Amino acid sequence: MSSGNWSMRRTSYEILEEFWYGNIEPTEYDTSSKEYKKLLELICRNEEKLKATMTDEQKELFEKYTDCVREYQTITDCLIFQNSFKLGARMMLEVMEE
Repeated sequence: MSSGNWSMRRTSYEILEEFWYGNIEPTEYDTSSKEYKKLLELICRNEEKLKATMTDEQKELFEKYTDCVREYQTITDCLIFQNSFKLGARMMLEVMEE
């Protein structure tokens, strides 16, 4: 492939190529907002307070619960990503039809 074709292809499909090579992480999001940080701190603080009141058996059950919630959230995030991607593709198709 000539360098001219590579340059054209690079420009035309740059986002797909960056995604392919792992330079774009679709699950990354901005965590620098004050609201996000404040809520995360509150979650951690309340979890620590809750665990401090638990027996070892209760802590074990709570860990199982939080593992399930994390797995559920991961599946939910994936479904949201898939549906959002499909919606974006449908929007692009509609725009291209004009």
